[in-house]
Amino acid sequence: MGGTGDTGRAGAPLPRLVATDLDGTLLGADGRVSDRTRAVLLELDGRGVPVVFVTGRPVRWMEELWADVGGHGLAVCSNGGIVYDVAARAVRTARPVPGAVLLEVAERLRAAVPGTVLALETTEGLAYEPAWAPRPGGPRDPRDAAPLVAPFPELAERSDGPAPCVKLLARHSTRTPEVYWGEVEEAVGDLVTVTWSSTGALVEMSAAGVTKASTLAVLCEELGVAPAEVVAFGDMPNDIPLLSWAGTSYAMADAHPALVAVAGHRAGRHDEDGVAAALADLFGLAGWPAAEGPTDTEEGAR
Repeated sequence: MGGTGDTGRAGAPLPRLVATDLDGTLLGADGRVSDRTRAVLLELDGRGVPVVFVTGRPVRWMEELWADVGGHGLAVCSNGGIVYDVAARAVRTARPVPGAVLLEVAERLRAAVPGTVLALETTEGLAYEPAWAPRPGGPRDPRDAAPLVAPFPELAERSDGPAPCVKLLARHSTRTPEVYWGEVEEAVGDLVTVTWSSTGALVEMSAAGVTKASTLAVLCEELGVAPAEVVAFGDMPNDIPLLSWAGTSYAMADAHPALVAVAGHRAGRHDEDGVAAALADLFGLAGWPAAEGPTDTEEGAR
């Protein structure tokens, strides 16, 4: 791993670890890592600076992206619910929501916001109650093949077994996203960690105290990396704890206002290689093209 004595263009010590969100941050409009961004990530990997994907995505949505971090290292998935060993293609640690908590959350949400439907991300895949099933005529993501469908009490009971729930999902067909997020937080925020990263009324819940930041903090402690030695990138409210924790933080140019409020810097747009441009500038990567968007490290600094 790179040493703390290295300095970038501004003469400041370089970060020793890069933590980046994926959708709306590192990935382009096509949901893939561009050639330019991949080259920057692999250059840092070659210099001994690990790039850790820190995402709300479940592991099953990650397979096509592992080559972009050299096919090795660790990733934080499901908003901190899982640490994944990329080389071993195996869950290293899970931070599950207990079955009893799932049941209480379901009871409260159905009372507070009637019409809520629920699904679970488990260490073995997607599971949901029958009412969650894709809407008639709606697309089904092929990565979600063969989900487990069962009454919610049965799903909650299974969470205390070998396939625990690492993220609970709540969806509503008529609420607006931020209104629904607030309603869910008010109803169950004392039981679970509630966040939101979707364009629809889909709220994500992790075990109490589990966020992208809290899981990355454990990982960094194992690696001997301090928060001040981490640079992080994100775009949505589920990235707020991550950007608040990291020593250097960037909100994307098109990030949610709540994230912009806590970020130290702004990067360019996710579909214009904003992360790659910011990293090339931060690490002084000679020969890398200039940013296409507003990726300066001073404008918007807080």
